[in-house]
Amino acid sequence: MRLTRAKRQAPLALRLTSGGNPGNQGENPKYGRIHWMYGMVFVSLSVLVLRLGYLQIARGEEFRAQASTSMLTHVPVLPSRGWIYDTHGLLLAYDQPSFTIRLTRLRKATQDYAAMAALLAPVCDMRPAELLALMQHKNPGQTVITLLANANTRQVAFVREHQSDLPGVSVEVIPQRAYPYGDLADHVLGYVRLPTEADINAAKQKDHYTYLPDQWLGKDGVEKQYESLLRGLPGDRVVETNSRGVPIHDFGLDPAPQAGNSLQLTLDAHLQAEAQQIVVDELAYVRAKYHYDPKEADVVMLDPRDGGVLALVSYPYYNPQWFTQPKQVRQYWNYIWNPSLTPTVNHAIASFHYPGSTVKPVNLLAALETGVIRPSTTLPDPGYAEVGNDTRKDWMPGGHGRVDPVRALQVSCDTYMYHVGMWMAHWWNNSLPEHTTLHHWLTTDHVRGLNTLFAWEERFGLGQLTGIDLPGEQKGVFYDGDSTRGGIQVPYPLHQAEASLREHGQFPNHGLLYNNAIAAIGQSQQFTPMQLAVYAMTLANGGKRLQPHVLKAVYPPGTSPASGQGQVVPVKVQAQVALHPANLRVIQAGMYAACNKPGGTAYKSFANAPYRAAGKTGTAQLGQGRVDVSLFVGYAPADHPQVAVAVMVPGGGESGETAVPIARQLFDAYFKEHHEFFPATQWTDAYVPGGWFRCPAYTLPTAQALARPAPERSDEA
Repeated sequence: MRLTRAKRQAPLALRLTSGGNPGNQGENPKYGRIHWMYGMVFVSLSVLVLRLGYLQIARGEEFRAQASTSMLTHVPVLPSRGWIYDTHGLLLAYDQPSFTIRLTRLRKATQDYAAMAALLAPVCDMRPAELLALMQHKNPGQTVITLLANANTRQVAFVREHQSDLPGVSVEVIPQRAYPYGDLADHVLGYVRLPTEADINAAKQKDHYTYLPDQWLGKDGVEKQYESLLRGLPGDRVVETNSRGVPIHDFGLDPAPQAGNSLQLTLDAHLQAEAQQIVVDELAYVRAKYHYDPKEADVVMLDPRDGGVLALVSYPYYNPQWFTQPKQVRQYWNYIWNPSLTPTVNHAIASFHYPGSTVKPVNLLAALETGVIRPSTTLPDPGYAEVGNDTRKDWMPGGHGRVDPVRALQVSCDTYMYHVGMWMAHWWNNSLPEHTTLHHWLTTDHVRGLNTLFAWEERFGLGQLTGIDLPGEQKGVFYDGDSTRGGIQVPYPLHQAEASLREHGQFPNHGLLYNNAIAAIGQSQQFTPMQLAVYAMTLANGGKRLQPHVLKAVYPPGTSPASGQGQVVPVKVQAQVALHPANLRVIQAGMYAACNKPGGTAYKSFANAPYRAAGKTGTAQLGQGRVDVSLFVGYAPADHPQVAVAVMVPGGGESGETAVPIARQLFDAYFKEHHEFFPATQWTDAYVPGGWFRCPAYTLPTAQALARPAPERSDEA
């Protein structure tokens, strides 16, 4: 009993280590397992210590050498640029994968640029000196340099086979900008180029964004206007390379690149293709029939319900794809940058010309609204008007008989407008107002007359920026003749003149007596086609002026219009011009008569139209010895407008010869696509016509460019 009690009272640790009663060792197997576990831990630690010793002592030198000769390289990864769609979801611009051969300057590896250039140049179809110059780029901070874009499979295979002889040279799959329809909507889409050092520095300072040297940058059109939405964010790929610059291990993306947003435009690709071909066909016709040689032609089609641009044509055309290929830029250099052609200039928003009689509707509206005339005001037209000692002739010899405001628009009577312009300056019966002098009249009533006309034109979007979301828009100009400089026209400061009249009751100037008359017929102002289209849209809307725009919706990266996730651009009303309904009806009746009644200046082209359009023709002086500007503005259908249009062809002759036929075909194309007014056999769909790649509108730019040999040497602009 005592022995048993003593055993029970012994400490637990003593009992475990002593093993207890030898006669009972097999009765508790857990003690054996514990010994086994301790043994395994001891062996494992021993192996680890031995392995560490082996690596540290036996192979330590080898690993230290390897660590000193390998490096982690952060290779920039380009983001996918946002895609661009038309209003129906048709893809107009996108990124497609392409192989690019790039050089990464290595800090710890020896790179013999001359030897590498000599090896690589032949397969890249380059001179060794040319390739060496790329490798030795003057910017030392640029660690990654593009040697060859759009490499073919033979070039890719050569680089990979000779990787050990080309340290730092790699083949990367990067996005390549593609425009599947060539010059379709060229001036709307714009083009992209690789950024210059100035571009990169400017972006860093402006919005703290760092462009990669081979990242596309929008240089015109939508590509430039919405660059911040399209460009995305670059990423990095972490790669371990050995001393020869050969990749050993790819650690993946850190961070991953972020793609740009997708954009949907208001542009109708089918209508755009039709418009571009209509312009080319009509220019060929007038060259053959009238021997005119227009160097420029512009079309703008707007939806008066929301201000969206349905089609925008600026002739001559170019292919945005050229700018993604340095060889093609050099090849087409003399065409692209020819100052007499200027194909890259969007003339529809950047070039202004005299509007001629197209401004008669708003000028008559100004006279009606200010009480200078009434809807019933008539006068005889003998074919001329006496303005002081100057005789201003009507375009129709012998005149138009008795004319009222509606007929003045129908037949485009200049004589009626001469009188209206002078009446607005208080010049009645071709004589000065009583108790005044010519000098006083010139500084007061002459100015008031011009201000009234020009201010009303501004209210309808003329002579000012329309706010179109495309780069390069110009304002236009108002003029007055300068009697001290031989009567030449000089810019007229409208707002300064208005302020001077308010503050001082006069505005000193050297104006000409008859300038009020010629301003009324559109020969003292110059506007862009976009401004004329907005003006036509505002007349169609009864005075509601909408801001024109090409962007319809913005979609998250990687999505398309089919996703329904877009953020739609809201309609913006810029102004609501207050108009008396009766006066507006007079103007609309006159524009209707111009297209639909015998004697109307556009009747010849619209007489057999299955719809009813309203419009105004114009023929403006282009310059001494040069063919006139051919113009038309209008909308259709006249009673519930769906489309407004402006056509301007400098050098196109009279309006009925060029601009009006173009406008008629544009309206036809619109209604055939929308399955209205025309029989079903003439309906079209909303896709780019199947023959687009064979039609002159597509083939002509390349043919014109190839007809002008490239210079022997040229630097890309």
